[in-house]
Amino acid sequence: MSQTLPLIALGGAIGSMLRYLMVAAIGAPWGTAAVNVLGSFTIGVLFILLDSRIAWQLFLMTGVIGGFTTFSAFSLDTLKLIQQGQSLQAAAYVLASVALSLIAVALGVALARGLQ
Repeated sequence: MSQTLPLIALGGAIGSMLRYLMVAAIGAPWGTAAVNVLGSFTIGVLFILLDSRIAWQLFLMTGVIGGFTTFSAFSLDTLKLIQQGQSLQAAAYVLASVALSLIAVALGVALARGLQ
C-alpha cells in the first residue's frame, strides 16, 4: 500500500497532462472523443501485456490511462462483462452509465446555476 498511491498519483498526473494537451491540440468535443478511443485501445493492450505485473498495472492502467480517460475503464469493464457471457448486464451497464451520467451533469449544472 505504501507504493500504491504514489504510483497511481504519478501516473494520474502524467495522464491528466496528456489529456489536456490532446484536447487542447484537437479541440473539444472531438479531442475528448479521441482521448476516449485512444485510452480504451491502450488499456486493452495493457490489460493483456501487463497480466500479473501489479506495479505496472497501477502506474500505467490505473494512473496514466485512468488520468488520461476513465472512459477506458468503463470500456474494459463492459468488455469483461461481454466476455463473461453477461451481455444483458453489459448493455444495462452502458445504458445506465451514460444515462445517469448525463442526468448527473444536468443536475449539477442546474444546482450550480441556482446557487449563483
